Amino acid sequence: MKTAADPRHQKRIQRFKRLFAISFKKPGFKPEIDALIVKNAPEWPIPKLNKVDLAILRLAVKELIQTKTVPPKVIVDEAIELAKTFGTEATPKFINGVLGAIIKHD
Repeated sequence: MKTAADPRHQKRIQRFKRLFAISFKKPGFKPEIDALIVKNAPEWPIPKLNKVDLAILRLAVKELIQTKTVPPKVIVDEAIELAKTFGTEATPKFINGVLGAIIKHD
């Protein structure tokens, strides 16, 4: 089980905070990442997503696409931990569902 002092978890928190800040400034992110999110959460268009949820999803999807050394299950687990820390009560379940669909279908 990771701790709050885990260096990898701390890096992920810092990246999440940067992505969260960017989500208020720019109209979009990387098109391929947002396309995967929209495809796997079609009832939630990007502009309607909670900014915290969107930042967590973008971070996790980017890691799923680019990081081949970390198992997808670990990426999802860490995204859920961020969701528990920064999101609403519904965020962890939503993040788990979208990332699970991405892993299963893409």
